[in-house]
Amino acid sequence: MYFLFIGLVALVLKYLEIDPVAALSWWFVLLPFALAAVWWAWADASGYTKRREVDKMEQRKQHRIDKQRAAMGMLPKKKR
Repeated sequence: MYFLFIGLVALVLKYLEIDPVAALSWWFVLLPFALAAVWWAWADASGYTKRREVDKMEQRKQHRIDKQRAAMGMLPKKKR
């Protein structure tokens, strides 16, 4: 996501001809978009995206369980 944001900022600065980006080649301005595509391809191929999604779902599930246990008064007592 960071690569995409950097690419958009660089693209706007190049289009508006604001220095120092105006002096850069278009290859350097468009490079963050290519890096974002490579990152997304790697993240999908390696399973990184799916693992993050599963971790978030597990955290939500545990939060719901803890909240329900607290409502019923079943949480373990805190150590002193």
